[in-house]
Amino acid sequence: MAGHSPTVDSKTLWGGGFSPFNVSYGKIMMWFFLVSDAFTFSGLLISYGFMRHSFAESWPVAERVFTHFPFMHGDHPLLYVALMTFILIMSSVTMVLAVEAGHRMDKKNVIKWMAWTIVGGLVFVGSQAWEWYHFIHGTELGAFQLVDGTIVQWVDAAKESLYLPGKELVMISGAEATAMMKGGVEVYGANLTVNEYGLPLFGDFFFFITGFHGTHVFSGVVLNFVIFVNVLKGTYEKRGHYEMVEKVGLYWHFVDLVWVFVFTFFYLV
Repeated sequence: MAGHSPTVDSKTLWGGGFSPFNVSYGKIMMWFFLVSDAFTFSGLLISYGFMRHSFAESWPVAERVFTHFPFMHGDHPLLYVALMTFILIMSSVTMVLAVEAGHRMDKKNVIKWMAWTIVGGLVFVGSQAWEWYHFIHGTELGAFQLVDGTIVQWVDAAKESLYLPGKELVMISGAEATAMMKGGVEVYGANLTVNEYGLPLFGDFFFFITGFHGTHVFSGVVLNFVIFVNVLKGTYEKRGHYEMVEKVGLYWHFVDLVWVFVFTFFYLV
């Protein structure tokens, strides 16, 4: 009938306060951000994989590069990186416990578990800074960049054998070494233009991917600390819920999960 408008039952009409899936606006926006951020990390890791495949024969082996461990001498391949990964995963566990305590309105345990989460994040960021320092500083022996740009790594102080990154150990005599290095330069450590450990691209990806992730972790620590202060002040008890703890928890779990992929594809594969 002309001019007739259908009637809608106000009891069944969604007013916009909560979604049909009972997820708040803030949590939906956090998920949107995490999905978009996941695309960024995916692009970085895919680019890394493509370049590694393109230079497979000369790509540095991570377990030959990351061998340092604080206060311990000798080679400890990837041991410190594994410890960093364990610490970050455990911080994700403490965040789960903080969220669970929030659901029970248990302020005391929210404080305790969020504090441990912040500590874990700070330890990880500090460990990553330590790893960067050693990567930039390089080894005591250093390496030699030949005229063609190839990096030669000395195996021992006597410099009687050398290692070509990505290849087997090659034994050479003093005379052969002298002839090979003519016109080259000594290289110590890694930066964005030269890399003691091999291809500069390896260093470029290392700084960008781990730095980008480290920025996320540091941002997460700052967010966790802000929420932690609000918990201490009783802000969320007054609101009647600890949803903010859950939202920063989503972000924290995301950066932990991303590191698992970075650790797997950059260090292990």
